[in-house]
Amino acid sequence: MIGKGRSISQTSASIAYGWNQEKNAEIVLRQHLFGETPSEISKEFKTVQDMNSRCKKNTLSFIISPTIKDGEKLKTKDLQEIAQKFMVQLKLGERQAVAFVHQDKKHKHIHFYVNRIDFNGKAYNDSFVGKKSQLAAERVAEDMKLTTVKQVQFEKEFHLKEIRAEIKRRHDLSIKQFQPKSFDDYIKAMETNGVKVIPSINNQNKLQGFRFEFDGHNLKGSEVNRNMSIINIGKELNKNPNAEFFKAKNNQVKLLGRTVELTPNLALKLSKRVIKKVIDIGMGI
Repeated sequence: MIGKGRSISQTSASIAYGWNQEKNAEIVLRQHLFGETPSEISKEFKTVQDMNSRCKKNTLSFIISPTIKDGEKLKTKDLQEIAQKFMVQLKLGERQAVAFVHQDKKHKHIHFYVNRIDFNGKAYNDSFVGKKSQLAAERVAEDMKLTTVKQVQFEKEFHLKEIRAEIKRRHDLSIKQFQPKSFDDYIKAMETNGVKVIPSINNQNKLQGFRFEFDGHNLKGSEVNRNMSIINIGKELNKNPNAEFFKAKNNQVKLLGRTVELTPNLALKLSKRVIKKVIDIGMGI
């Protein structure tokens, strides 16, 4: 579950958005309020806010978002409990508050508005309210056995680790299975094995590197594995005795039907590898 929060001055417009019937809005919490429309509730907020004319951003606006999976099983009473516990965590005390759930999309979430001014005319300290909202949502999620941001992050990182390993496995398979002689051959080999290789070409039409697209992820070669930078891929291809880097003119290579230049740094590093290879062959190594 994620929590976001900030102080706002557009109370009426924000509450009207929260009550948007096109989003299947439903009130899940109402505290110290009697109004039946956004306009009436905004006027009740203003009556209390007039006790502190110095405070301009006098409404606290929060968005509380459970995960999609959690949201599917949360009933109105559960959402009300989330809002109440959230207020306790932020030590908001006895204040006017109204919360709406939006469920027009798969991702059910709560829009929550709290009067920053209490009944004594004192403004709530909104320092770091965004960070405090994140922590409050985390604690409420833990208390209600819901998925926390930390759990979501862990699952994402674990999944990404598997994705990187799978791309590297398919890279190794492509090199072994097809023995590509050029970057162009390599791109086609990887595509055959289900990985889209996207050349990164700058405005000067120079090849800078590769990105790898697989299972909804788009990663730089160095993000997949340190051995999958374009330099290391070039070195890998140069192990093939028929590698076409020997034939490259003016540091140009063919890629997907077009001619592109190598960046000076890339050309230098690959040429060093080629020169070493030529010397090794000449010496019979």
